[in-house]
Amino acid sequence: MAIPLAYNLRNLVVRKTTTLMTALGIALTVAVLLSILALVNGLKGALTASGDPLRIVVVRKGSTSELVSNFVRAAFQDLKFKPGMATGSDGQPLASLEMITIVNLARENDSDVNVNVRAMLPVGRELRPNVRIVQGRWFNPGQREMVVGRMLAVQHDSAQVGKKIHFGRGDWDIVGVMDGGGGATDSEIWADLNQISSDMQRVEILSSATLKATDAVAAQALINDINNDQRLDMSAQNEQAYYVAQTDSATPIRDVGIFVAIVMAVGSSFAAMNTMYAAVSRRAREIGTLRVLGFSRGSILISFFVESMLLSILGGVLGCLLALPLNGMSTQLGANFATLAFGFKVTPDAMIGGVVFAVVMGAIGGLFPARMASKKEILTALREV
Repeated sequence: MAIPLAYNLRNLVVRKTTTLMTALGIALTVAVLLSILALVNGLKGALTASGDPLRIVVVRKGSTSELVSNFVRAAFQDLKFKPGMATGSDGQPLASLEMITIVNLARENDSDVNVNVRAMLPVGRELRPNVRIVQGRWFNPGQREMVVGRMLAVQHDSAQVGKKIHFGRGDWDIVGVMDGGGGATDSEIWADLNQISSDMQRVEILSSATLKATDAVAAQALINDINNDQRLDMSAQNEQAYYVAQTDSATPIRDVGIFVAIVMAVGSSFAAMNTMYAAVSRRAREIGTLRVLGFSRGSILISFFVESMLLSILGGVLGCLLALPLNGMSTQLGANFATLAFGFKVTPDAMIGGVVFAVVMGAIGGLFPARMASKKEILTALREV
């Protein structure tokens, strides 16, 4: 015969102070874990949202990112006429020669942040139809004009339309704000390639090329062709794969966060264990009475174990509620020498994982006290005060 669940719920309500304190300890552990996962998910989401399987990023072989790649302008002429390339509105191949460099963007607290500047040919905008202007206009080729990402405009007063950025050999006018749909583009600055390369005195040695294939089959064939062409000495991959590789910078953050959460979980498990041991000691007569009424040792073990699980579930839910306000909150993180702005993502999967994590803590903390409760002798239990 099983002990009714209402018995456990009543005991948790009666011991509301102890219940709340133990649940809060579990909740803080879950909140820390969810905060780290939300940070990592947000960073990965910002990078992977930038990828298009039909767009291909080409860098010098051996380069881990566009920023550290040395791409020769002359090689671009051989590259852009390879088979499988899509064509633009003017009938020319959709291929943009690009250069990535860094600019220091001032903040209100006087600490500068590094921001990626992507210099591109005019076709570069046509390659990325998902990026749209939400304020102002696009930059004009041959002019000292820049367009900033939406997240930069939100977080930096110096990145507003009408203001200037000192870069290279002069000041550049901010003429527009662009929205890349939550991708890395929202943390970039775009400008004209020829003007930027001239200012930086990098006319021949640039960073990368971005191409667009006609379809998925052509994209893979084009990637294989470029990678196998020893004369070009280039490495190609689609944008999705490229940005997934860039998310490796989030791995150490995730690992450290999980380690901290595990250390806290050990403490929370002991707290839950102490709570349940105290409950067993205080309720010795109840346990004896339950045995007299005919409840078996197994029923008592299950009842106390379930009570610990209910306590942990309460803590898990509270932890999710504590972490939920982080969802969508914007932050900045250094990635590949530049600052990437993105929003925290508290996903349903992460919240479910947080509750499961709490349940595991409750199971570890409740098993031994429940076992002790089930082993109490009837007469001994009834005599305890």
